[in-house]
Amino acid sequence: MIAPLQTAAAPVLAAARALAAGNIPALLAIDGRCGSGKSSLAAWLAGELDCNLVHMDDFYLPPARRRPDWEQHPGANMDFARLREEVLLPLLAGQPADYRAYVCRSGALQTAVPLPPRALNIVEGSYALHPALGVDFACKVFVTCAPDCRCARLQAREGERYPAFAARWIPLEEAYFAAHAPEKTCDFVLDTTALTV
Repeated sequence: MIAPLQTAAAPVLAAARALAAGNIPALLAIDGRCGSGKSSLAAWLAGELDCNLVHMDDFYLPPARRRPDWEQHPGANMDFARLREEVLLPLLAGQPADYRAYVCRSGALQTAVPLPPRALNIVEGSYALHPALGVDFACKVFVTCAPDCRCARLQAREGERYPAFAARWIPLEEAYFAAHAPEKTCDFVLDTTALTV
C-alpha cells in the first residue's frame, strides 16, 4: 500500500505546529523538485495550522524586467525583492502584508490579498531557499522524488504542455540545485517517490 504524504510528513507538521504556537513570527520554507509534492505538503500544513501560505509561483518577474541571460542564472526569473520587501519582512515584523500574485499568462498583478500577522508563515515553491531571497527561515524542508516519478506526475499535470515544460523548467531547476544545494541546509528532506501526493 502506498503511504500518503501526510504520514511521512508528520515530523514536518510537528515542527510547524511548534512554530505556529510561538510568540515570534517565523518563516518555514518548502523547496524542492517540480512534481515532488511541495504544493500538496504546503496546502496540507496550511489546512492543519493557523498560518499564512505564500507561493513562489506568484512571484515571477515579468519578462521585460528579467536580465537578457536570465536562463543562464538559476532563479533570475524570480522577483525575490518584491517577495522579501512587500511580504516576508512585514510578516516577520509582526505586521500585515499584501499578497499580489503575478500571473504569467496575463502578465499582470492580481488584486491584493491581505495577509494578517501570524506566528507561522509558509513559503513554498522552487527557489524558496535561493540565497537571493535574503531572509532567515526557522524551518527548511526539501521535497524530492525519483526522475521517473517526477516525469509521470508532471505528464499527468501538464498534459500536452509537458515536453516544453520539461525541456525548459527542469534544467533550470536542476541548475539551481547544483549551484546552491538547498537540501544540504534543510531540517527535513522528504522523498515522496513512494507516496501519494
